[in-house]
Amino acid sequence: MALPERMILVCQSFRVAGDRKGICHKSTDGFLPYLEEEVLDRGLDCLISATTCLKQCDKGPIMVIQPENWWFKGVNSEEVIDTILDGLEDGEPAAEYLIS
Repeated sequence: MALPERMILVCQSFRVAGDRKGICHKSTDGFLPYLEEEVLDRGLDCLISATTCLKQCDKGPIMVIQPENWWFKGVNSEEVIDTILDGLEDGEPAAEYLIS
């Protein structure tokens, strides 16, 4: 099996004990299936993974694209996900959501 070209990490606020705390999981409920479907529809070679807390709670919900190391804040709607994926396809991060 080939390795994916990219990984998309979506903060789900999991803590060491497995509890979910914080803003990210509350604001991204249902986004993982949407993100997966969009990635497939666009033909992007990405693995999508829910993560533990990414320690950016004041900017959440957070999504990270690797290996570009693009960190996005405020990923709280399908429209934001579309904008970020549009930027990925164009080779430029969606500046309005980029954590700098």
